[in-house]
Amino acid sequence: MAILHTFLAIGPWQIAIVVMVVLLLFGGKKIPELMRGLGSGIKEFKDASKEDEKIEEKKD
Repeated sequence: MAILHTFLAIGPWQIAIVVMVVLLLFGGKKIPELMRGLGSGIKEFKDASKEDEKIEEKKD
């Protein structure tokens, strides 16, 4: 249980480190493109899950 608590304890320093690493790896110009791709991926996933629910409803 202590491992889970430590894993969930994300503070401002950890977030700042992750942001800095992302900036160093991808650069400032690539980040909007990456976020746009992430957003479209999430949208496609939601649409696919809605289609699956509709198929399940038709079967019943």
